[in-house]
Amino acid sequence: MLFELKSVFLNEGLEQQLNYELDLSSMDVDGVFPFTSPVAVTATARNKTGLVTLSLDCGYDYTRSCDRCGEEYCRREQKRFVHMLVQTLADESNDDYIETPDFTVELDEIVITDILLDLPQKNLCKEDCRGLCPQCGQNLNSGNCGCEGRSTDPRLAVLQQLMD
Repeated sequence: MLFELKSVFLNEGLEQQLNYELDLSSMDVDGVFPFTSPVAVTATARNKTGLVTLSLDCGYDYTRSCDRCGEEYCRREQKRFVHMLVQTLADESNDDYIETPDFTVELDEIVITDILLDLPQKNLCKEDCRGLCPQCGQNLNSGNCGCEGRSTDPRLAVLQQLMD
């Protein structure tokens, strides 16, 4: 989605808003397609004292399998990303600003990059997920299993006899 910002750049104090949806359902993330609904994007550009700020409010459903217990979970994510926009950059290696020489910015690329960089490295169904029992494989979130919970390495069994 192309966002035309000429009036914002040229008029101090002006604010412009754009709402649209971005379909990421075909985006492969680690062999999974986790985006089950379109991303609802609200882009707001503000010119305060000659500095243009782009705020991106993104809402989407994110579905993955838990890395500890393997159960699938779905979570509604609401994220805000903020970028500074300038017409020209003096230093090409500066990543703090987005250059907009023709007063337009392509939002799709920015939104996709922001969302992908914000995804968790470890996917958990809940913060205190207990995972699976290493002996029997039961999901410990649904209750304890009958295993004693501690197994002895067969190579150390002789030492265990000394402890008993």
